[in-house]
Amino acid sequence: MRLTLTALLFLSVFTVHSQAVNAPLNRDYYHLLERLEVRSGKFSESFHASMRPFNRKEIAQFLDSLDTDNFNRRDKFNYNYLKNDSWEWADSANYKNRKGVLGHIYKTKPDFLNVHNEEFDLHINPVLALSLGQESISDNRLYTNTRGFEVRGLINKKLGFYTFVGENQLVLPHHVRNYINQFNAVPGEGFWKPYGDNNEGVDFFTARGYISFQATKSINLQFGHDRFFIGNGERSLILSDFATGYLFLKAETNIWKLNYTNLFGLQTADVVLRGNQLSGTQYQYPRKFMSLHHLSYNITDNINIGIFEAIMSGDSSVAQNPIDPVYFNPIIFYRALEQQDGSSGNALVGMDFRALFLKRFSLYGQLVLDEFLIDNLRQGGWWANKWAVQTGLKYFNAFEIPNLDLQGEYNVSRPFMYAHDSNFTNYANYKQPLAHPLGANFREMIATLRYQISPRIHFQAKAVMAEFGTDTTQNNHFGGNIFKQNNARYSHINPDTGSRWQFGHTIGQGESNTLRFIKMTLSVMPYHNLFLDVNYSIRNQQSEFENNTSENTFYGVDLRWNIPKRENLF
Repeated sequence: MRLTLTALLFLSVFTVHSQAVNAPLNRDYYHLLERLEVRSGKFSESFHASMRPFNRKEIAQFLDSLDTDNFNRRDKFNYNYLKNDSWEWADSANYKNRKGVLGHIYKTKPDFLNVHNEEFDLHINPVLALSLGQESISDNRLYTNTRGFEVRGLINKKLGFYTFVGENQLVLPHHVRNYINQFNAVPGEGFWKPYGDNNEGVDFFTARGYISFQATKSINLQFGHDRFFIGNGERSLILSDFATGYLFLKAETNIWKLNYTNLFGLQTADVVLRGNQLSGTQYQYPRKFMSLHHLSYNITDNINIGIFEAIMSGDSSVAQNPIDPVYFNPIIFYRALEQQDGSSGNALVGMDFRALFLKRFSLYGQLVLDEFLIDNLRQGGWWANKWAVQTGLKYFNAFEIPNLDLQGEYNVSRPFMYAHDSNFTNYANYKQPLAHPLGANFREMIATLRYQISPRIHFQAKAVMAEFGTDTTQNNHFGGNIFKQNNARYSHINPDTGSRWQFGHTIGQGESNTLRFIKMTLSVMPYHNLFLDVNYSIRNQQSEFENNTSENTFYGVDLRWNIPKRENLF
């Protein structure tokens, strides 16, 4: 309630301007935007690519700024597809259908129903995801049944709104079911119930939505329930969309060469079991509060650098109302506030960068520090020298082959990264990491190949190779499980004294695991945002003590309408 009142008070002090909502997070969709940006040779003047999702008006402005004379047939198709998707903001978009259905349905290519006039803009679309597949590790028939709708619009050119609602029943692959059994959470979702005769599936309701104001020409304010992504990689070590959505207030300032984002989020600290049942429909789960600043600066037309800081705060004594108003200060360093007022919150700081060159390449990376002391770094392996690093390279039109795009990415995270003193201060929401799906204590390489065979046919292959450490017993904490407390950490033996000490911690410690995951997908788009996917995956995990060893092959056919793919790539 306090966050709601604060948001309304914050929004009420501004004169509101014409406003758009965001294009929902979707890796394939945002890849097309990034491809056009890199091929143009310079950053978009409308948005900063590291802060996602993008505003639809900004997307349209970027598309309108492009010179399409040298586009091939596939790039022109992508350009028109993106333009039509935000047609209410784009110039000369070819969005109209010659004949609608019954005079009202599909008058425009992207919208099932729409109203567009001076006072009111409305877009309504159905959401559907149906899939059928099989895995080799069990007799379970993999299955997806998602039905819902998506609504976006604008009132009096001042108030933008968006909502997504979906009812879901899924039977997921073996490794996802293991995650659900371990943490009582479905990746990317909130409260759920068992589904099926043997409880092999999950049943859940998805709801996201927000309102949006353009407070000034340069400042956008949003308040609602959704998730975000910071970065340009397959993963984000700063803030990813792996976890479920959360109540948020976001202020984003785009001015000159700067993008400055303040994000305040009310998170779920823990998922509580009462007896053998999840208690979400009867009891309120404990809460915590996230405050995040991210500043992005385009040093040149093709070199960008960003810095960020985040605080996760809360404790059991204020579990239902954890918001500390001191963190609403939009421009001060949080660590200074903590030193002045005292706080047990978990602070993270870091930076990210991106560079475009030769109209073919995008080089990117991230560095995140949780706790760090140079003096202890020299001694090697101090448990609290917690950091994570990402570096990656994207190559567009690789080897002079049009529409062949390659990506290589490396991620590494020290033990105990993102963990803290309790679930109220670890970097997670609803028992799901806010950064990397593996948590911490890992090394990972990801390779991605994307090839647009024809305007409506895409092929994609992704390979994940990871080494990570897990706990040998329930009571041990080797640093990979970010939901375990710092004071439960394992202590190595000092080779000089024979006593326990705080050093000697290495990446991959504990039970050694290797992961090899390959996923291939062929997608056809017969109509705007209607996709037919055929996919095939091989996942092999080898464990040192065979506790987590598994080998699984799974495949399936998906029909998607106005909804992105579920990757489950971990």
